[in-house]
Amino acid sequence: MDIDHSPVLLTINSGSSSLKFALFSAHGPHPPKRLYRGDITAIGGDSRFCVHDNLDVLLQTRKVTASDHQQALQQLLAWLPEQTASSALLGIGHRVVHGGRRFQQPVRITEDVLTYLHSLSALAPNHQPSCLLGITTLQRLRPQLPQIACFDTAFHHHRPAVEQRFALPAGPELDEVQRYGFHGLSYEYIAKTLPDHLGSDADGRIIVAHLGHGASLCALHQRRSIATTMTFTPLDGIPMGTRCGSIDPAVVLYLLQQGMTAERIADLLYFHSGLLGISGESGDMATLLQSASMPAQQAVEQFVHHTVRAIGSLAAALGGVDALIFTAGIGEHAAPIRAAIGDGCKWLGLHLDDEANRLGRSCISRDDSAVSAWVITTDEEQMIAEHSLHILNHPHRHQR
Repeated sequence: MDIDHSPVLLTINSGSSSLKFALFSAHGPHPPKRLYRGDITAIGGDSRFCVHDNLDVLLQTRKVTASDHQQALQQLLAWLPEQTASSALLGIGHRVVHGGRRFQQPVRITEDVLTYLHSLSALAPNHQPSCLLGITTLQRLRPQLPQIACFDTAFHHHRPAVEQRFALPAGPELDEVQRYGFHGLSYEYIAKTLPDHLGSDADGRIIVAHLGHGASLCALHQRRSIATTMTFTPLDGIPMGTRCGSIDPAVVLYLLQQGMTAERIADLLYFHSGLLGISGESGDMATLLQSASMPAQQAVEQFVHHTVRAIGSLAAALGGVDALIFTAGIGEHAAPIRAAIGDGCKWLGLHLDDEANRLGRSCISRDDSAVSAWVITTDEEQMIAEHSLHILNHPHRHQR
């Protein structure tokens, strides 16, 4: 694809062992248009570089040397001039999982911003350190290039106060302790596109199930976040690929009393629990659905059960539910999981159309269902691009 040196914007979503990216046209007043998307997987191992065009056609896939995130970013920056002159790159937008109490909207990254974000790393150890490593690496490789942080916590900032408080006393050591909520960029995209699917019902009582390796649910009313399952960190809520989900805090105290260090407990809860911990086999839902082992089946049952419980809780917060949206990797692709969740929600008046669900159609509920059900592909990169371009075009409105 020939970009004709028009201005472009790069978005980056850094994971612990992967780096997702997308390149957008930044020309014109309209929302930025995606030109390419890709990823570098298995950083530190058998790394591969893959690129798709704007029609999702695979353009290239090749092995690369990426022993760490710095080498992965060097591979990405080496690829960019093949598509556009480096002078046309306006900036880089990043998904940053935790913005703490300070950042409630996207912001241009400065040293002061970075210092604060580093202080939050212990609250999102799966994501924050690798994301900040990507930012600091790019600062060294392209020091003059503006970088924008877009926060997963920001979308939930306007929830009712009762949804943000913990039942804890006030104190300086508790200043950052509150129910933040996460996956905000995904929920923001779904909220933005709901009218395309639901029409005038988009402003009703909607529950969005962002079900992936990391998973949460969010209650929307008038397309704003009302309640969500993750709270202080992305560890809370329903069981996930390797994260435990909600747990009695006394379990942590007990493990400390048993002699486990805080570091070992964090490693257990974030990286060795959830679907992986229950199954002893894998944290990947597709793998578990193909497995005949009893522990794998128990892991799937645990995931479905607690997702249904969360839907009931969010329905109570909304005073009812008009539509249920499935999104993210499991939500978009695992028809058996959607079917099982649908069965658990029949008490809400939800009835799935088995064929529509199996085929992954947009609307998967029956005509006689009191609650409609939908499969909507999320697009966090699009939101990152829109926020980043807005800040680059209006720098004085977003100074921190």
